[in-house]
Amino acid sequence: MLLTVPSPTICRELPSASTVGIGVIGYGYWGPNLLRNFMKTAGAEVVGVSDLDPARLLNAKKLAPGIRETTDFKDLLSDLRVDAVAIATPVHTHFDIAMAALRSGKHVLVEKPLAQTSAQARQLVDEAARRGRVLMVDHTFIYTPAVQKIRDLIRERVVGDVYYYNSTRASLGLFQPDVNVIWDLAVHDMSIIQHILTNGPIAVSATGVSHVAGSPENMAHVALFFSDSCIAHISVNWLSPIKIRQILIGGSSKMIMYDDLEATEKIKVYDKGVVTLSGSEKDVHQLKVGYRAGDMWAPHLPAKEALESEAEHFVDCIRRGDAPMSNGTTGLQVVQILEAASKSIAAQGAPISLHRS
Repeated sequence: MLLTVPSPTICRELPSASTVGIGVIGYGYWGPNLLRNFMKTAGAEVVGVSDLDPARLLNAKKLAPGIRETTDFKDLLSDLRVDAVAIATPVHTHFDIAMAALRSGKHVLVEKPLAQTSAQARQLVDEAARRGRVLMVDHTFIYTPAVQKIRDLIRERVVGDVYYYNSTRASLGLFQPDVNVIWDLAVHDMSIIQHILTNGPIAVSATGVSHVAGSPENMAHVALFFSDSCIAHISVNWLSPIKIRQILIGGSSKMIMYDDLEATEKIKVYDKGVVTLSGSEKDVHQLKVGYRAGDMWAPHLPAKEALESEAEHFVDCIRRGDAPMSNGTTGLQVVQILEAASKSIAAQGAPISLHRS
């Protein structure tokens, strides 16, 4: 059952030059990052923070002494000064809180993933459209300078035809009680793939296992299939002795290595690949393949925090009435892939077709 919420008439209409009042709901792992970045976002003012833990609210108050603090998020929804909320709470609460905020007339930014099910995500998308409110998903990686550069290299055909996307995300990581490792880590790659490639996946196959009794899968491998020869492999693991955040993209013209843990040169572009020297593609026994090995270069990337760019984008979309890059529909599509991957795990890796929204 949905929570009782205030009347939707409480949200003030915003002239294009007005300051956007922000409420942060959830001040655990990610909430402090949201608060810090919205505090320095031009055109935004953090009005209040909500969390169930009073001790966390005291920490928020130290960072932003003038804000309102409350253990009941509905206090922020009834506050006339709050135009938008940023939700950083456990995944199983996303739908109820986001729906309550939309029905209160607020613009909404939701930590990834948008909701626990595609049915819930679709309801949020429809509600935001009905009320003319911005619904944005916190797919932070697509706002990194690195991913933006990769998108440019692919869209400008520098890479050529994309053959594969291989990703490894591993760490001795935070076990999540309400989502498995795919919903926690692979979701990043699904949002990146959706952002950088022109075509979405048509099917998914996944395997996973839990090594901790009573907890979701802590280790998984996901394969995404496309209508062309491109394929994506995503390996995620909460039981790694070291932290790894690496993506390898291979194309017909160039290859890209992206290591998010590198302090500098996060992206390296390699002029390497294979070339057909002679023979016929129809006769594999006669086909001879050679290798091209050219230079490597590391493009310059701006030193700007992704969440800072994301906060600015959210505020700009509210003031201009634009759809965000990581909007509700893209968030819904990511949830559909996550759902299909979970079904595939349950079916021991059987491929699950994707029907795009």
